[in-house]
Amino acid sequence: MTVVARIGVALALLCANAAALSMRPRMSIAVFGGSGGVGSEAVFQGLKKGSVTTLVRNKAKLVIPQGSGGADAGKPLEGANVVVGDVTKQEDVDKVFEGQDVTGVIIALGGKTKDVGPTMCTDGTTCVINAMKKYGVKRIAVVTSIGAGDSEKQAPFVFKILMNTVMRSIFADKNSQEALFSSGPGKDLEFTVVRPGGLTLEAPNGIINIVDGEAGSITRADVADFCLTAVSEEDFPFVGRFPCISSDKGTSWTKDRSVKTQGARSSA
Repeated sequence: MTVVARIGVALALLCANAAALSMRPRMSIAVFGGSGGVGSEAVFQGLKKGSVTTLVRNKAKLVIPQGSGGADAGKPLEGANVVVGDVTKQEDVDKVFEGQDVTGVIIALGGKTKDVGPTMCTDGTTCVINAMKKYGVKRIAVVTSIGAGDSEKQAPFVFKILMNTVMRSIFADKNSQEALFSSGPGKDLEFTVVRPGGLTLEAPNGIINIVDGEAGSITRADVADFCLTAVSEEDFPFVGRFPCISSDKGTSWTKDRSVKTQGARSSA
């Protein structure tokens, strides 16, 4: 084969690869609760994978997260499509989906009952489910908490006391939120309800274990990473399930840190 022919073959292969890449569906994530701890991580990390649209009550609170942000933590988080509104108002939630070709949704709602009301998680998630059905979106990851639903026995002893006292109203809302997927209008979606252990602000370490026993701590950054994988990986193994995740206990699932997913950062 002549040099010219070889160059022609190489160019043809490059064009074919470029065409294949262009045909892949572009990741477009909607994040609800984007100014919170896990939500801001989902926005920050999601922007490295595709486009992100997020609904927040106060745009000024949307900042680079401490865990993944390093020295830039606390600076304005730019690059996302930001909708300012109320997750319990259907018209505001619909704005997040309009014209964005959303491929996956992450819900990371939270807050003190006195600030957000006793049913914000349930009411907001109901609006999101309605919008997903309206716009034909199927994949969703919802962050609740260890102790929610049937995972009460997995909560540490001290946390159980808080669940049944000062956090009683919060968990009533989270339980109702989960029921939207176990037996409510979200049960036919491709959902993963994520129940993390104690949340920390440390940098992500990529250790994400599914636990059947008592849950330990996990970084908010790693929770967000798990959620992003849940809404982007076609064969994600926990679709339709309610996994409890932790960094220091359990052995059933650990993030792939090979060259395929980590590039030059791989330990392989």
